[in-house]
Amino acid sequence: MRDLVDGIFYRTRTGCPWRDIPTRYGPWHAAYALFAQLTAAGVWNRILTVVNLMTATPEELLSFVAIDSGTARASVHAAGARRDSFIRHPDEPVDHGLGRSRGGFSSKFHIAASHTGHLLGVVITAGQKGDSPQLFNVLDKINIPTDSGRIRKTPAMVAADCAYGSRDNRDKLRARKIATVIPETSQVKDARKRRGSKGGRPRKLDRVEYARRNCVECLIGRLKQHRAVALRVDKLAVHFESTVIIAGIRQA
Repeated sequence: MRDLVDGIFYRTRTGCPWRDIPTRYGPWHAAYALFAQLTAAGVWNRILTVVNLMTATPEELLSFVAIDSGTARASVHAAGARRDSFIRHPDEPVDHGLGRSRGGFSSKFHIAASHTGHLLGVVITAGQKGDSPQLFNVLDKINIPTDSGRIRKTPAMVAADCAYGSRDNRDKLRARKIATVIPETSQVKDARKRRGSKGGRPRKLDRVEYARRNCVECLIGRLKQHRAVALRVDKLAVHFESTVIIAGIRQA
C-alpha cells in the first residue's frame, strides 16, 4: 500500500502518465485504481484535514483565509473522458472543468488558503470561468473539526482581490458575519461617483491585512511545483481536484 501511495505522489510531482510510473512503486493500474477509489470516497480531503491539523490549530487555520485561483494549461491527455464517467462520479461537471480562455485550453483551480499557508479547499472550473461566482463554492469546501467534535466552516476573515469585490459577495459575507478585506471593483467605484452624495462613503481597506493575502499566491506557486498541477493531465475534474489536494498534502 505504501509503495502505491508513493507512486501516486511520484505521478503528481512529475506529471507522467500512469503507465510510466516506475515499477518499484508497484503495478501502475493498481496505483491508479487506489487513486480513483480514494477520490470517490473523499479520502484525500480527510487526509488533507488531518495533515493540516498536525501543524496548526483550528483557530490558526480559520483566523484569516485568502481566496484566489490558479490556471493550469490542459495537456492533450486531459481530453477524451469516458461517457460513463458521470455515472461513476456524480459530482463530475458536464464540461469536466475544461474550457478555452485567452491562454488556450485550460482549467482553473480556485483555492482557499490559511495565513499559515495550508490548503483548505479546492474547486475546479473551466479556464474561462470567472473567479467571483466561485467564492462561496470555495468557502463551502472548508471543513475543520474542533476538539469538541464540531465542524467549523466559517473563517473569521476573508481576503481576496478586487475580482471578488462585488456587492453581492460583500452582502453575503456580512450575513455570515465574516470580516472582509476585499478592494472595491472599478465598477462599484464608478457607480458611487454617479450617485453623488447618495452613493455613500468609500469602503475602507486595511492595507496591512490585505498584504497578508500573498499567502494564497505563494501557495499557488508551491502547488504548481507539482507538474500534474501546472499542466493538467487528468481527464476528470474530480481527479484533477484530488491531484491539487495531494499537492497540498505534500506542501503542508
